[in-house]
Amino acid sequence: MQTEIIKINPNSPEPDLIKRAAELLRDGKLVAFPTETVYGIGANYLDKNAIDRLYKIKKRSKKKPFTIHISSFESPGYLDIVLSKKADRLIRKFWPGPLTIVALDKKKQKIGLRMPSNKIALELISASKLPIAVPSANISGNKAPTSAREVISEMQGSIDMILDGGPTDIGIESTVLDVTEEAFKILRQGAISKKDLLADYHVLFVCTGNSCRSVMAKAMLEKFLKQAGLSDNVLVDSAGTGGFTGISAAANTAQVMKEEGVDVSMHRGKGITPALLKKSDFIFVMENMHRDVILTRLPEIKSKVRLLKENENIPDPIGKSLEEYRRVKNIIRDKVENIFLELFKKENKG
Repeated sequence: MQTEIIKINPNSPEPDLIKRAAELLRDGKLVAFPTETVYGIGANYLDKNAIDRLYKIKKRSKKKPFTIHISSFESPGYLDIVLSKKADRLIRKFWPGPLTIVALDKKKQKIGLRMPSNKIALELISASKLPIAVPSANISGNKAPTSAREVISEMQGSIDMILDGGPTDIGIESTVLDVTEEAFKILRQGAISKKDLLADYHVLFVCTGNSCRSVMAKAMLEKFLKQAGLSDNVLVDSAGTGGFTGISAAANTAQVMKEEGVDVSMHRGKGITPALLKKSDFIFVMENMHRDVILTRLPEIKSKVRLLKENENIPDPIGKSLEEYRRVKNIIRDKVENIFLELFKKENKG
């Protein structure tokens, strides 16, 4: 058979191309397309013939079910999949994104689910109006492809269409997490780390340049957590609204934290991103302007964002004396200690 190969814009997928590919999926055809992790082959999950063909060209055992890719948070209910509050909270932090969950449906059967963040993938799944089975676009056992060229070399003549959206962003497969029991279990390590997924809380501190105030706050909370034996329960991060990626902690920041018995010499700054903001349960900002920047990007997370010092900005010490850094550090230490007691009092007692 002849495989149709179509170039498609990864940033703004052409609607007519998405429509053509969606029509093929509804007709029981097989379409390869990029996700943010690797390229996959899509088939209508509700079409037995399409699924049988997918198993055949993948040379995959039918004992290994395919993961279903979806485009909305309503889809699990449509598929009769039951999620605990804990699992629902988790997917809302990491979807759309490189997380596959294994959950139970109402018949107690295990089903793998994923909502990709790649625009081509999301728009195609949404346009098809179907749950789509999507294994990686390779013969089982071979390396998962990260470009259309790799898909073409292995699948040309076996599938109906390949959407060439350029190289994938991440290049490794999604992390697979079993949420069928209270203690979640990672079945395959992938793009999302174990600590990211299994931590009870994610706390993010935000300042402007991510070299002073947010670095101090992160280091102080990590110190309190370590002393309480809670380091494995909580993931702490820091970022800046200014996006000074790779910047080290300011020399005076390093000095005042050394006085607290904390080494921040390995710190490398980063900017806020939608993924970082979404996965954080609590976001503490140093100034009102930081909150404004965050809510301009993701207004739906308003309830998670608050000033570290209630109703008052914490001054930026950048470029000022060591004594000013000490003064700001003392303010931050007191506020972070209050946060620790407020948020983790129950765990600390345990």
